[in-house]
Amino acid sequence: MAEETMAIFKRGMPIFSIFQDENRQKIILLLCKDKELTVNQITDQLDLSRPAVSHHLKLMLDAGVITVNKVGKERFYQVSLDDTVHLLKELTKSLEESISSK
Repeated sequence: MAEETMAIFKRGMPIFSIFQDENRQKIILLLCKDKELTVNQITDQLDLSRPAVSHHLKLMLDAGVITVNKVGKERFYQVSLDDTVHLLKELTKSLEESISSK
């Protein structure tokens, strides 16, 4: 059981890394509120440079917590937390099973 739980933790590390940064937390909250934003729209609402926002967006894309939709020359970013929520539920279930098996 512990090995399964550790495997889930390992799969979740990129996501946990994303959520530990306050700027990425703010970006996620903006995207939850506004549904879809460009890098410039995000930059306008935060005290970060455009390159910094772009860097955070790339990390978030790589971790799978956001998606991007290209329309013409614009790239619109959206939250995509289905896989993250599924992983967290899986981790919670595994931890609960570990506790109840004692």
